[in-house]
Amino acid sequence: MDLRPYRDDDAAATLDVFRRAIRVLASHDYTAEQVVAWASPDIDPTGWAARRSASRTQVAEVAGRVVGFTDVDDTGYVDMLFVDPDVARRGVASALLRWVRATAEELGLRELTTNASLTARPVFEAHGFTVVAEQHPVLGGVELTNFRMRCVLEPAAGPSSDATPGRPRPCHPNGEGG
Repeated sequence: MDLRPYRDDDAAATLDVFRRAIRVLASHDYTAEQVVAWASPDIDPTGWAARRSASRTQVAEVAGRVVGFTDVDDTGYVDMLFVDPDVARRGVASALLRWVRATAEELGLRELTTNASLTARPVFEAHGFTVVAEQHPVLGGVELTNFRMRCVLEPAAGPSSDATPGRPRPCHPNGEGG
């Protein structure tokens, strides 16, 4: 698997991953009505492409095929983390979240935040995010459940730290090591 920056010609593939992840993976946690509202066929491909291009988006590829993507903005907000169902639970989301943490470190950010779905919550928790609040956004007139999550980045490593150079530091829910 390779990670690389999003390109304009990735729009259709990332939109497909987004929709398939919701329709296949999230359908275990959300009703059919919620899935349709979330993965709406009415998503404007041009608007999608513009959002991805304007974001700091990273794409995961296997054999030249887009199998996942994520993004992180200048405040540390992770808007999207989606993986193709064909490669789910094979480390793609973890690799993308490691990229998010490394990028946040390069930007000098102190925390990461996201609004995680029921489906994505365990992945984010495995990477040190904790739930701040349960939320109930409405999409297309349909209420969904998601979670405002936060991950405090460990302070910069000092001379006595056992942090490995060149690797992102782990997130800690309370901002403390360990």
